[in-house]
Amino acid sequence: MVGVSDTAGAPESTPPAPCAAAGESRVEWTFPDEPDAVRAARSLVRTTLNEWGLNAISDLAVLLVSELVTNALRYATGPIGVCLRRGRGDALVVEVSDPLPELPLARDAHPDDEGGRGLQLVARTSRRWGTRRGASGKTVWFELVLPG
Repeated sequence: MVGVSDTAGAPESTPPAPCAAAGESRVEWTFPDEPDAVRAARSLVRTTLNEWGLNAISDLAVLLVSELVTNALRYATGPIGVCLRRGRGDALVVEVSDPLPELPLARDAHPDDEGGRGLQLVARTSRRWGTRRGASGKTVWFELVLPG
């Protein structure tokens, strides 16, 4: 599984800066830790990517955000942040943050397991992904290559 972690570090790969770089299209939301957060996040991500003309990667981005917000709801308590960044480069950076300081662990799910595939899905469909600890929790991020 390809990934980058700020804490473990990969010398040849640097994680993206936190969701606040100048000169980028950026949007972020905070959701309460309630089941409706997943639906709301999917809807806002889809709407934003369509407004940015990124329909080609919208379905995948929505799926991965849905997985990560669901993980945040399942394992953490407190607000969930979602941030989208479209810079001058060739990638869309998506971040999902929650107040739980422990970094997620990707695991191999057995065929009959009901869960355990979210991070595998992120790892296999994004160009890069990783985690970083913050002052009050963690962020899981991924990059999708922009079309064209």
